[in-house]
Amino acid sequence: KALAGALVDVANGAGCKTTALITDMNEPLASVAGNALEVANAIEFLKGDEIDGRLWDVTVALGGEVLVNAGLAESTKAGAARMAEVFQNGKAAEVFGRMVHALGGPPDILDDYQTHLPRARVVDEVCPATSGFVTAIDTRAVGMTVVELGGGRQKVTDPINPSVGLDWLAGLGRQVDPETPIARIHAETPEDLARARVRLLGAYAIGKPPAQDGPPILDRVE
Repeated sequence: KALAGALVDVANGAGCKTTALITDMNEPLASVAGNALEVANAIEFLKGDEIDGRLWDVTVALGGEVLVNAGLAESTKAGAARMAEVFQNGKAAEVFGRMVHALGGPPDILDDYQTHLPRARVVDEVCPATSGFVTAIDTRAVGMTVVELGGGRQKVTDPINPSVGLDWLAGLGRQVDPETPIARIHAETPEDLARARVRLLGAYAIGKPPAQDGPPILDRVE
């Protein structure tokens, strides 16, 4: 929070009206991680086909902050309501589609995104060895799993494979078992998948039902 406050002070001092939200990082914000997979997730979110609750809460709240800071909403509550409205009525998806096309992308990205986005060569589920509930997630390890699959750089010169990553990521409190996955891995090779499986299983703790999960937004800094 201290770092966020310092950054907000710098931005406001430079004449750029800024606020910050402190969010819970104990689990992934969405159920996917990886370049093309995240684009697909964003499109599904905008179209209302598949919406991760935590992603909705944070996105709507951030949008409300932006509208207030830009003088387009009287309060964060009113701004968040306007954000929710443009998601629900399809206007946000429409603008996204136009933006992609203006940048050289296909005009039918919203309707045929699966055709345009690259797909990994190897895809498989990851299930825990025991039954129980997700009690803790090492989110850094989840992110590094994507990096090691090739979805991020470990060195500046590393190429990025946009097709690899993770989806079906189980959140805290999810009940899983040897036939119910904690995630699905998208990899370039079977060897990459095997390494990612080991790392991902190590990132998840399975046990008794945890206490009720808290809100994704913990604090606000202005």
